[in-house]
Amino acid sequence: MQFENRILVNAPVDRLFSLYADVSGWSSWDPDVKSSSVDGQFSSGATGTLQPSSGPKTKITFTEVLQNRLFTVESKLSLCTMRFEHELSPVGNQIQALHRVSFVGLLSPLFGRLIGSQIQKGLPRTLEGLKRAAEQLG
Repeated sequence: MQFENRILVNAPVDRLFSLYADVSGWSSWDPDVKSSSVDGQFSSGATGTLQPSSGPKTKITFTEVLQNRLFTVESKLSLCTMRFEHELSPVGNQIQALHRVSFVGLLSPLFGRLIGSQIQKGLPRTLEGLKRAAEQLG
């Protein structure tokens, strides 16, 4: 099960990526994040924590980080992995930010229904917050 949303942003790609790399600052632009942290560098293989606005704090793993292009975070659930993908790509003189959430594993249909619909509703708000933050930095 997978959900995604995208938005065009009038800001340089490095400015957008710097908002992603500032893990402890995610809550400043993502209304669905209460707190977040990374242990060490924002890089592939790093671990950290994320506490959603509604829900328990969970451990996260940064499975892939490519400077100014993308990063992927995974969180383990019971018999399921929740994957958050964040991709940046040029579209004309703007940057398209794509956020995709997928559930993989035996209980993915269950978690997709329980958590997925709530996440799907939040994706546009999160992307609007990212856009606003990146465009205001300029």
